[in-house]
Amino acid sequence: MWAIRRASARIKSQPLSSRTFRPCNAKFGTTSSSYIGNIGFGGPSPPISDGSLLLRRFSSHSRGPQSSSIGNHRFSSQAGSESKKEPIKEADTSGSESESESENELDLLDTEEETAGKTDGERRGSSGLFKVVADSSSVLSAKNALDKWVKEGHDLSRPEISHAIFELRRRKMYGKALQLSEWLESQKNIELSERDYSSRIDLIAKVSGTQKAEAYIQKIPESFKGEIVYRTLLANCVLNNDTKKAERVFNKMKDLKLPVTSFACNQLLLLYKRTDKKKIADVLLLMEKEDVKPSLFTYRLLIETKGMSNDIIGMEQVLETMKAEGLEPDLRLQAVLARQYVYAGMKEKAKEVLKEMEGSNLNENRGAFSSLLQIYALLGSVDDVKRVWGACENSPRLEECMNAIEAFGKLKKVEEAEAVFDQMSKKWKKLSGKYYTSMLKVYANNKMLLKGKEIVKQMSENGCRLGPLTWDALVKLYIEAGEIEKADSVLNKASQQLNMKPLFATYMLILDHYAKKGDVHNAEKIFHKMRQDGYVSRYRQYDSLLQAYINAKAPLYGFRERLKADNVFPSKTLADRLAQVDAFKKTAVSDLLD
Repeated sequence: MWAIRRASARIKSQPLSSRTFRPCNAKFGTTSSSYIGNIGFGGPSPPISDGSLLLRRFSSHSRGPQSSSIGNHRFSSQAGSESKKEPIKEADTSGSESESESENELDLLDTEEETAGKTDGERRGSSGLFKVVADSSSVLSAKNALDKWVKEGHDLSRPEISHAIFELRRRKMYGKALQLSEWLESQKNIELSERDYSSRIDLIAKVSGTQKAEAYIQKIPESFKGEIVYRTLLANCVLNNDTKKAERVFNKMKDLKLPVTSFACNQLLLLYKRTDKKKIADVLLLMEKEDVKPSLFTYRLLIETKGMSNDIIGMEQVLETMKAEGLEPDLRLQAVLARQYVYAGMKEKAKEVLKEMEGSNLNENRGAFSSLLQIYALLGSVDDVKRVWGACENSPRLEECMNAIEAFGKLKKVEEAEAVFDQMSKKWKKLSGKYYTSMLKVYANNKMLLKGKEIVKQMSENGCRLGPLTWDALVKLYIEAGEIEKADSVLNKASQQLNMKPLFATYMLILDHYAKKGDVHNAEKIFHKMRQDGYVSRYRQYDSLLQAYINAKAPLYGFRERLKADNVFPSKTLADRLAQVDAFKKTAVSDLLD
């Protein structure tokens, strides 16, 4: 079963590629994770059984001994060591998330499982409870409306509740979903399950942060404090790239003797894929010792990690191992492979995978359409994008329309994108904000300010909620048009109006622009706002802020202390830039000469 180990050291020895497309750039002061047990930190590599092919493949060609120690299988971040990791540079972000990470949002919960078998049309038309909550203007009005709803004798069954929360989540109306969850808990005649409490924890974490979510766990009856509750908290720590808290929660789960599941291990893999790839082998070793079988999601993470590190041979070895274990690539995994081949410049291999995704008859493989549209656009193949869109044009699904719009936009085919949007608008009279945002992104990327403003106006007239992705596209629209002050103003409004904070990438768009101009004052202002919204301990924002001082040729005092306070340890690149800023500092002699 365990075939990944040999390939891992190649990841350890390679900096992240400049084509890496994830915008998550947290920098933690760690060199490797160790299990705190009988051996301690930095011990020799533990023996690996002959069956550990997966682990060996992922860990091969190591530059030195493994840092893993087998004991109580605890994880910890070791501060005080300089990380060798180079900054992650943002490249293509179409689709907003990598295929392997996009599942993380609700895979852990599924409190809305009763609605899973229904079509979008059936779900949208069935929940009056959803409408009651969605239409409320405040917490008090929501409570009053819900009380009235019950008194009028309306349906408050488990399927109705599950569906309402499902719809609120699907629209990312987490604040409203939390209001409903709080009201449900206050109703003595409704029996809550562990999944209900898990859903509540997830919503609290998204609206108020993981600290408040963790505090809420203390209020849950002991009988419901199970693996689902803690893995929900763990997943939200991972979502925030909070390494220390994620490791602490995982260790807590071990202390409570909760089962070690593939989901929990996958969360750590997802975290370390973003923040410290050297720790991935540690997680794989733990999985082996606990006899936790890797899932398809595990393999997708590992394959994508290999690809992001330019280790295509290692990526293919992990794929071979997966097949040897009797698992076949699904469409998502194939999409990961194809993307990584594209980013590696191996277009022919990417096309081979895409042909496999299409199958013998494209029209019979509808599930692949969205990914095909995205990846053919990455390849720059207009004809293939048109061919795939032609296969679904007569009866398109919403997601296919959105991906076709973004694909044509990437290919600079704005008129084709507009035609798809027009068709979508006529077929579905009431579109949510994310579908308008797909067209807004096209206009932003093509510097079409007036048309972008018109789309935003349409959204407002149709009562669409402007979410984080819409604000992100709007900020980019103004930046591309050269209106940085307007972009800054838009970001400020977003931070005030959103129930959730603006995206990290949105802040970075403006911070990078100020850095490029050498505008230290405004760069520091954005940096401070990011900290207020919880974006701390990120290498990427410090790197951009430092660049502002360099471009301004301004001295910077106390920067190393700021880094240390946030447990951010400079790489060689950042240290070299710090030296540049030091050169701007005036000495007593230079003051006299001036």
